[in-house]
This record gives sequence, C-alpha cells and structure tokens, in this order.
Amino acid sequence: MMDESAELAVSITQIVQRLKGTHLHSQLEKQAKECLHKPEIKLETLKDDVRRLLKASGMTWLLPPPGHPRAPPEHTKEPLEYMRKAQVNWEKRILKSLNSMCTELGIPLARKRPVPEQKELTNKWNEMGTDEPDLSKFRPVYAPKDFLEVLVGLRNPNNERSEDLTVRSHWGLIQVSFNVRDIPQMREMYPELGLTYGQLGIDDHTHVPPDLFESEHIHIGKKVVSEQDSAAAQQYSRQGCPTGLRAQLWSLILNTTNDPEDITHYEQLKARVINHDLLVDNLIYKDVKLTASNDDYYFVFEDYLYQVLLCFSRDTAVLEHFSYNSATPPKSCIQNKSGSEQCAVVYPPNGVIPFHGFSMYVAPLCFLYNEPSKLYRVFREMYIRYLFRLHSISSHPSGIVSLCLQFERLLQTHLPQLFYHLREIGAQPLRIAFKWIVRAFSGYLSTDQLLLLWDRILGYDSLEIVAVLAAAVFAFRAENLMEVTSLASAEAVLADLSTLKVMPLLQIFLFATSV
Repeated sequence: MMDESAELAVSITQIVQRLKGTHLHSQLEKQAKECLHKPEIKLETLKDDVRRLLKASGMTWLLPPPGHPRAPPEHTKEPLEYMRKAQVNWEKRILKSLNSMCTELGIPLARKRPVPEQKELTNKWNEMGTDEPDLSKFRPVYAPKDFLEVLVGLRNPNNERSEDLTVRSHWGLIQVSFNVRDIPQMREMYPELGLTYGQLGIDDHTHVPPDLFESEHIHIGKKVVSEQDSAAAQQYSRQGCPTGLRAQLWSLILNTTNDPEDITHYEQLKARVINHDLLVDNLIYKDVKLTASNDDYYFVFEDYLYQVLLCFSRDTAVLEHFSYNSATPPKSCIQNKSGSEQCAVVYPPNGVIPFHGFSMYVAPLCFLYNEPSKLYRVFREMYIRYLFRLHSISSHPSGIVSLCLQFERLLQTHLPQLFYHLREIGAQPLRIAFKWIVRAFSGYLSTDQLLLLWDRILGYDSLEIVAVLAAAVFAFRAENLMEVTSLASAEAVLADLSTLKVMPLLQIFLFATSV
C-alpha cells in the first residue's frame, strides 16, 4: 500500500492530466508561476499546504480516503497487465540493442569531452550540419517496422480460450480488442469538421465564401491571441490556424512560454551537451542524416534539429511524463562496473531512446519557431502530451495500439472489399499505413497540410484523427488499390502523399461516407 503523500502525488498527476488544455489549467499555471515568487509560498511545505487547503475548501473528495488502498502506480500508468508486460519486454529489447552496440563498438555510453573538443563544439553549435562524422558503424536501435511486429504479437490472455472464431478471425493484424469509435460517434466527436463549417485547408465552401471565412477567422484568431485564452485557442484550432498566427496559438494551447527562466534552462541543457558526449548523440546524428537531411521540406533545418534533439536527450524534466506514460525510463550502468544498483542511472538522462524517424517529430515545428529555446519548449510539450504515445505500448485511446486498431476497423467496416483484397494479396493495409501513423504523417504530407492536421490534434487533444486520415487515404486511392496484385504495387500506389489535401479527405471520409 502506498503512503499518503505518494497517493496524493498520483492524484495530483491524474488531475493535472485531465485539466491540460483547459482554460482553468492555463489560469492555474499562471497563478502557480506568480505564487512561486511570493515569500509566503515555501516549496518544502507545499504538499502539506495543498492538503490543508483542499480540506479547508471542502474538496476532500480529491484526497485519497485514509487507509483506503489505491491502485499501485503502475496501474495508473497502464491498467492492463498484459500491456504492461509487453511494454517491459519491448524496453528490455531496446536497452539490449543499445548496450550491445556500445560493447561491439567499444564506445562508452557517456564520456566527458576534453576541453579542446568542448571549444570546437561551442564554436560550431549553429552549423553542426556541416560536420560529416563517420556514422557507418551506428545503426538505429529500432525502426517502426520492428515496433509493428511487437504490436502484431499482442494477445489478451483473458480472451485466449474463450474467444470464438468469428471474433478471432477478424482480418486485421491487431489481435487485441478495445472500444474504438465508429463513424457516427466520430461525427459527434468532430462536429467542427462537418461539411457546413468553414475550414482552413479547403478551397471551396458551400455556405460561406472562402475569402470571407478566412478574413473573419483571422480576425477571431487575433482576438484569441490578444486575450491569451488557452481554451479558446484550442477550440479555435479545430477549424485550422492561419499561417501567421499558428505559432502563437500553438504556444497558447500548449501553455509554453519563452521567459528568461526557459531560456536559461535551454542554455543549461546546451552546456550539458557541450560538456558530455553520449552514445545516443550518434543515433541522433544518424537519424537526422537518414531522414530530415534527405527531405525536400526539412533539410534546411538540420542544425536546429541537432540542437533541439541533443538538448532534449539531456533534459531530466522530461522524466515527469513517465508518471502517466506506460513506459519506464531505461537504466544503464555508466561506469565499467555492473550488478550494483548505485551505478545504474537513467540513460539517456531524459529516459527516451531515439529510434529511426524520431527527428521528424521536431522537423515540422521548425517552420513555426526560429528561436531555438522557443522551438525546444514547444517540441518538449508536444512530446510529453502527444508524441510519446506513438511509440509506447498502452491501451490509451490515443496510444499507438488504439490508433492501429481504429485504422483497421474503419477500413474493415467501410471498405470491406478493399481490405479483403489487400489482405488476400499479402498487402495488409496496416503494414503500409503504420509508418504514417507512428510519425503522425510527418515527412509524408506536404508541410502546409501536415500543420493543418496537427492543428486538429491540438484542437481535439487527441491523436485519433491520425488514424482517420490514414483510412481516408486508402479510401481516396481505393480504385487504384483494387487493381494491384502485390504488396510492392500497393506501396507504389501510396508512395507519394505530398499532393494530398488533408481537410477534404477527412471531411469526405467522416461526413460523406454512407453508414
């Protein structure tokens, strides 16, 4: 049984998660920042003060009942035991891969840079992309296709014996069953995407001339920004953010600032990068070289990507998100001793081992923010709110397992002939779509379209729309896909998504599909 302070900490984390993105949350955050500078607020007694104030205000229902056993912390991170086990086994695999690379190459996980190397890195901090280190020996710890195989192997042991053949033989790759929304439920969830609403990202509107809608929408957007209302910004972004206001609106939704404290924090992270070299730095370099550097939209941001990702790997503040992430930060032995718990430290310091394509989570944000400290804050908040769910095994509705299941169910329900045809020729739709989903389409759509999609992720505080778009792409190319005879030819039909328009696809799929 947890002690009372640990239970209170869990309660507070859960409350904060439920409040995130609301107007109340932004007000509380502003108040908290102001309170920190008041002499009567003492951090050492803060927990007791919160407990006392909750009791005094009659909000004792927020406190755990005395002597009442609460679920262990790992249950609040992920309630399903078989999911927890799968995540633990996956983490062991990743760590083993990292440690074996370290042993094979004879490179330490971390080392202090000699002073000349520190000076050299300081001087070329803004032009790291000109470096051409030999990265041929390094390989990504894992790629999305490796992760997909783990998800395909998930089974609920409670259903193993009782599940009848009709349920078991559903056609998809994901063999666990969660409640995911069907199209009628989605129409209720996403009313602002309806055909009668104006949208940024659609050239013609039946009810409102596009120019009139856009000018009115920009006028409202400026008002939202001037009032600094986080909840209003979130609601507003459901119909798309104008290019000139998007950076401010996203910062408002995510409650990120660029105060002197934020800039100082960023500079401290930069100093840690300059002082110490980590093995994962090579994985970051390699990933940027393999992905963003070869991308027509993102290659110009190579230096920004190195700066943000190297700082991110050192940021211990990221560890806080593991209180609601099904994952656990990996530990490794930095010294050449093993077996004693003292030398096992979280590695890398932020607890996140980058994988192939990780840098594409940052790349789209480079179009919005040209100050590294601001770019960093927004990326970190995007990651700890949404992006971590794309590479953690969990039963969360925005988790990767739910998104894959959602995608397969939508196709099976609304395009059964197409699904059956692709399955029969060995081209399971999820094998093609998984790379889009795991990156939230970054690197696959043109940047303007990707940002319109991410507007809706922030607006609805959910990644579900990513799975819907993946199904909508298949629906759009259905006629061509019905003609293909192999996985290779199906992939060829879906190889280039750069000309697709996100909002018309989503609207047609959600609101013009017969159900």
